Amino acid sequence: MSEVLYTPSDERVAGCRLTRYRRWLAETRGLDFGTYDDLWAWSVADLEAFWASLWEWCEIRAAAPYDRVLGSRAMPGAEWFPGAELNYADHAFRRPDDETAVLFRSEHRPPGQLTFGQLRQRTAEVAAGLRGLGVGPGDRVVAYAPNVPETLLAFLATASLGAIWSSCSPDFGATAVLDRFRQIEPKVLVAADGHVFKGVEHDRREVVRRLVAELPTVESTVTIPNLGLEEGGVTFDDLAVTGAGFEPVPVPFDHPLWVLYSSGTTGLPKALVHGHGGILL
Repeated sequence: MSEVLYTPSDERVAGCRLTRYRRWLAETRGLDFGTYDDLWAWSVADLEAFWASLWEWCEIRAAAPYDRVLGSRAMPGAEWFPGAELNYADHAFRRPDDETAVLFRSEHRPPGQLTFGQLRQRTAEVAAGLRGLGVGPGDRVVAYAPNVPETLLAFLATASLGAIWSSCSPDFGATAVLDRFRQIEPKVLVAADGHVFKGVEHDRREVVRRLVAELPTVESTVTIPNLGLEEGGVTFDDLAVTGAGFEPVPVPFDHPLWVLYSSGTTGLPKALVHGHGGILL
């Protein structure tokens, strides 16, 4: 018989999300599941009841309600929550304004942090700048940038407009990035001038120039001066519209939120689309 290495305390079990969800189901639905297996069996036997309960449990905010949970069971192509209109970014700032949302550390930039209130305001300002560049629902905004606050802000702003986000790390070469971004015909490119790894600066401006030259659909390029290198064009700070209000655009439940990619080991990387509502739930 195997030795049990860890058992959570009764207090930890009582406070975990799964326990709270089971308690909520008993209180609001009259459903009492004694074990995890019992809950799982219900979740796959009654799909509509399970996902409707998650919608309510997660407090999803919608500008328009759904007509039904599962509009079509066809596979592939099942239709979830038809009629619903919402926005992923509308749910990103539900914590208190003064609560810390981002803690940033870098090899070469000063430490920083953003509260949820600051994150929402800066997202609104970047979204207004993107809107000024003509970005709207369905347009693609792509980033060639490291994991810095500007990249997060650009994503949330893109999502709030109903535009579609995609990104590649700046340690990718130009060909690898083009193999991905060409497939989705981006309208705006957000690009860092470079990044630092183990104390070494990597200037990526030449790669960015090639991306601009070989992505004919790109109408605007926004530079993140991560290394502070001189480069023409619009910078991230130039883009932001000071004092803009946060105005998330409602989109259908399955409206594309972002595009990820497979590794590309058996051909061109395959684009994988995730929707606003699916990622929320």
